[in-house]
Amino acid sequence: MTLSKDAYIFLSEFRYQLRKFLSFSESAARELGITPQQHQLLLAIMGFPQRDFATPRELSERLQITHHACVGLIDRCEQLSFVSRRRNPEDGRSVLVEVTQEGKEILEKLSETHLEEINRIKFLKKFDLN
Repeated sequence: MTLSKDAYIFLSEFRYQLRKFLSFSESAARELGITPQQHQLLLAIMGFPQRDFATPRELSERLQITHHACVGLIDRCEQLSFVSRRRNPEDGRSVLVEVTQEGKEILEKLSETHLEEINRIKFLKKFDLN
């Protein structure tokens, strides 16, 4: 299969816009005094399908980091009062991680600016690869 020039342009533009968005996201998090990883953790919890909590194992999958690294990130966020842990009532061997009110306030601010940025980008509409 030979790809068209338009396909290469689309892939290149998509990758460029992803990099720009990630750079924007990292800067926005730092401006609010949190790390990009802390932002990603808060978003992964609040954005978890059908519930507002997750296990460390689920979060490590969502963040694509090792379980050990995820637990360390959760520890740091818990020390900053961004998240809290509670026993999993269905499995006493695991815990559930939830975003605190303080974490929700930070995430709300970041999410508003991120949605504005996504609406501003909307570059995909100009490409038709069919």
